[in-house]
Amino acid sequence: MKFILASKSPRRREILENLGLDFRIVTSEADESYVPGTAPSDVVMTLSARKAAAVKAHLEKEGEDLSDTVIIAADTVVSASDEILGKPKDKEDSERMLRLLSGSEHSVLSGITVIYNGSSASAYEETFVRFSQMSEKEIKWYAASGEPDDKAGAYAIQGYASMWVEGIDGCYFNVVGLPVACLRKLLLRVFGIRLSDHLK
Repeated sequence: MKFILASKSPRRREILENLGLDFRIVTSEADESYVPGTAPSDVVMTLSARKAAAVKAHLEKEGEDLSDTVIIAADTVVSASDEILGKPKDKEDSERMLRLLSGSEHSVLSGITVIYNGSSASAYEETFVRFSQMSEKEIKWYAASGEPDDKAGAYAIQGYASMWVEGIDGCYFNVVGLPVACLRKLLLRVFGIRLSDHLK
């Protein structure tokens, strides 16, 4: 059985590598737009499904046999103050997002989609994260560090942002970008694939 990660995220790649899964990366150029007002859980499941489908279509167009291939795609957003926060557009957008997160609790949602043998299934995980108060100087310093640039919600829990994370309720790996427990359950429940059977 072959595994494909439909993501260019180095965090997702590292999580699967640390598990010992043998996989390759095929990135999708899927449209990541969504209808404003859509529930965050629906957004992440829709976008992860779109990414997985795009990679499947691309590989089939290339003539690849996918009969024994598992395609895994994910999408992560941060939900704060009734706003869905994706990746910041620029440093000013990073600062704006960090002000929203400062001194409050927000949720991180990741959608997972698996395609195998022509069938597709999606699920999502939600984790609550509490941030301590950030000073304006800290916000500007962190935004300028570059770490928030390609992160949903403009922060990396495993990086500098750990200085302001007071606590989390839920799956840590979900906040990093790939909820492994959710993936394991989805593979087993829908496809009968035991993830541990495929780890080195």
